[in-house]
Amino acid sequence: MRIIIILIMVSLTSYGCSPTERNNDHMGLFNKLFGKKDNPNRSDNKTENIDYKNKLLATKAFYPFDRWRQNYDNGLTQYTAENCNKVKKVFDDLISSLIEIGANAGEEQKKQLFKTAILKTNQLNEEIDGLIETGEREDLCSLTNKITIACGLNPAKYGEGEGLASEWREW
Repeated sequence: MRIIIILIMVSLTSYGCSPTERNNDHMGLFNKLFGKKDNPNRSDNKTENIDYKNKLLATKAFYPFDRWRQNYDNGLTQYTAENCNKVKKVFDDLISSLIEIGANAGEEQKKQLFKTAILKTNQLNEEIDGLIETGEREDLCSLTNKITIACGLNPAKYGEGEGLASEWREW
């Protein structure tokens, strides 16, 4: 049942790499969960940092890596647990680093963390033949955009409207 709910949420909140999906109007439930608070000028930094951390951690519900692992059983041998865990670690590290620098970190500092993550995925894609194909690219772009929103940035502002992944991705 949990998988069905997650799949429904993903389909309702999908924000892919397509240039036709440049606005956030279709984000629906995701915006309700991760959108800006009614009072962005609140003074409680501790609460703000907890909200920021929780938003970032909540994006892990959109990780596609378990689904990728299932493809191994369908003959796609590049999706070993080890390979999928390598990509998962890149995004775990990105989220941890964003939490560490905090909600009030500057845009450039946050962008640098995304750049590091995307460059690491580029490297993994070079090392592991066939790791990031069309479906996986869409998964990673969508995930990157969700993390971008959770950390307070607008994905439509980057990569010609496609999001931060498109700034550096080679896949």
